[in-house]
Amino acid sequence: MPDNTSPATAAATATVVYTHGHHESVLRSHTWRTAANSAAYLTGLLKPHMRILDIGCGPGTITADLAELVPQGEVIGVDTAPDVLEQARSVATERGVSNVHFAVGDVHRLDYPDDSFCVVHAHQVLQHLGDPVAALREMRRVCKPGGIVAVRDSDYSAMTWYPAAPGLDDWLALYQRVARANGGEPDAGRRLLSWARQAGFTDITATAGTWCYATAEERAWWSGLWADRTVASSYAQRALEAGHATDDDLRRIADAWREWGAEEDGWFTVLHGELICRV
Repeated sequence: MPDNTSPATAAATATVVYTHGHHESVLRSHTWRTAANSAAYLTGLLKPHMRILDIGCGPGTITADLAELVPQGEVIGVDTAPDVLEQARSVATERGVSNVHFAVGDVHRLDYPDDSFCVVHAHQVLQHLGDPVAALREMRRVCKPGGIVAVRDSDYSAMTWYPAAPGLDDWLALYQRVARANGGEPDAGRRLLSWARQAGFTDITATAGTWCYATAEERAWWSGLWADRTVASSYAQRALEAGHATDDDLRRIADAWREWGAEEDGWFTVLHGELICRV
């Protein structure tokens, strides 16, 4: 399938930044992710011989899991950040996974021929892109006929928690402002089906999946990483530099996260949209 992305579109998408960055508080979340908790909608469809491209692979924990599920196949993980790929390589080495490789890559301009992969996978990638439809077209281009493009993205407006915490309402509104100012769409989960249809897919299975944090350990982990991310990550820096928040605002939101995390009956759920698109 030819790449019809215009030079203007390519220039626009190239300016989109990854809102979270790769601060330790971000990687704390990303390294928790596995194929079981983040790609279960896909794993039952995998065959041992498959060749998979994992886009936006980050520290590579999902990527390594996928490689273990295709022992006679190959998985290539790509990310725009070279530093995080070093961590991904370390994860694969520590786990003894030899059929996985990593490379710097951009979903808007994948450095692979047409029809190269049985599966093209992206977890929480499209929400950060200025033109997710163009990205899906590029993912389709490198996917073999009869193959699968699999995407999963969270939906921030659909996240919900108990008990009520006004500081977390402020967190959600702030995150959405920052993400959209960076060119992304934080409510991507609900839009995946529409984007895939616009990209030309016709055989689509749409589902939803959740993460839920309700035990004391889960609440401490989830609230702690967001409290730290709110004051110390690239997201915090961008919020300050663009005038979306002050230092006092960020400290107050971080405190609200910690207070929620200490609630004995605290509960938080993250909704994801999921798509299996057959080529």
